[in-house]
Amino acid sequence: MSRSASDNPALPRSARDSVAWVTLNHIRRGNGSPLLLVHGLGAGWKSWAPILDELAEHREVIAVDLPGFGETPPLAGEVSIATLTDAVADFIREQGLDGVSTAGQSMGGRIVLELARRGVGGDTVALDPGGFWSHRELIVFGATLRPSITLVRALRGMLPTLLGNPVGRALLLAQLSARPWALSPETVLPDVRGLADSPSTGAAMNALTKGPKQQGAPAGTVPGRVTIGWGRRDLVTVPRQAARATKLFPDAELHWFERCGHFPQWDAAHEATRLILDGTH
Repeated sequence: MSRSASDNPALPRSARDSVAWVTLNHIRRGNGSPLLLVHGLGAGWKSWAPILDELAEHREVIAVDLPGFGETPPLAGEVSIATLTDAVADFIREQGLDGVSTAGQSMGGRIVLELARRGVGGDTVALDPGGFWSHRELIVFGATLRPSITLVRALRGMLPTLLGNPVGRALLLAQLSARPWALSPETVLPDVRGLADSPSTGAAMNALTKGPKQQGAPAGTVPGRVTIGWGRRDLVTVPRQAARATKLFPDAELHWFERCGHFPQWDAAHEATRLILDGTH
């Protein structure tokens, strides 16, 4: 089912006029207080597969596919961090999830921080969020990740074989994981395939690299607790960006994942689970 953004008077006129909304594909698992998961570039909700079952032992987990990822069709209008965030905010209203706790990783981490900045949702956990690059770091991010996406698209048919080998994982995933050779193929294959296959990967990359940086939220203005987790060995959103994030979100508590790259759900699955559960009461 879809509906036009023009039906939503809470949105700015420019957003209502330029974006066609789609209902987000999602899964629900577990029982308890609801927890909304927002993925980054990659496999859609399946990006959370390494920790989904453990989270669902304690909470009702709702994991979405953002527009143009997984099984949600792309937005018909502009793809930006603002419009992707609007789509998640629309989903929250549509599903009656006002005040829901949220957790996101990478681009999804930025989206949940933007929701908190807008006063949407409840407690927030952002893992290695984007949006806090310096100008030079942003150039390096685009110049390194875009060729990686082009490469995995070219190797699409060979990915199961390449990722089934520790050497192949080490070569393909060095930018994303601190210990790619130690990961299972089942853990990494969905996200790598998602980078290759998702119709909105390119548009989302443009939003990250060409759009505005993340705005902050003055102390006392977010609706719940904010926790930011960062991998000490993240080569995508490098660790020094954590200081900028906590400066812009002064209410946030910072947690460091040691020996961890850009995907805590890969490199530190149990620790990431505990951080999300502890940060979203």
